[in-house]
Amino acid sequence: MEFLAAHGGAILFYLFAALAVGGALLVITLRNPMYCAFALLLTFLAVAALFLLRQAEFVGVVQIFVYGGGIMVLFLFVVMLVNLHNLPDARRFLGQSPLAVAVALMLLGLFGALFIGTHFAPSPENLDLLRTVDGVVVGNTEAVAMSLYRDYLLPFEIASVFLLVAMIGAVVLGRRQ
Repeated sequence: MEFLAAHGGAILFYLFAALAVGGALLVITLRNPMYCAFALLLTFLAVAALFLLRQAEFVGVVQIFVYGGGIMVLFLFVVMLVNLHNLPDARRFLGQSPLAVAVALMLLGLFGALFIGTHFAPSPENLDLLRTVDGVVVGNTEAVAMSLYRDYLLPFEIASVFLLVAMIGAVVLGRRQ
């Protein structure tokens, strides 16, 4: 019992990390698109749990609402909208051309070389440093909101205008028959 009390956080982290990686592998290897969507949902929820374990409550809840809710509804809507029985059979992940496999292996090697040479800084001992607004310790959500709306207001508004234009464009393209 002492082992669980001492290493419970690490065990949960590795458990949810394995679920996220396993779900991502299922997304690219399963043949049924509905099962792929459910594996993607598993991946989204595991990543949200990882955020919650790292005391990033705001990002974890946004992950659940935006990706686990909105994006999954969009994916399932597209899967049900497209008539999958009339599509030609495409080659799957393991049946790709040798050129695609070579490019994927080169990219994997490049990312591996980048990560081997990278030294990640340890997390700060005092996590309250990440939750301060003007020197006062506040909640994680309030610190994110103050930083977003005070320091990054203009980029936030520009991103919202881009999303509005994309939404209007999607409606116009969807209505055209």
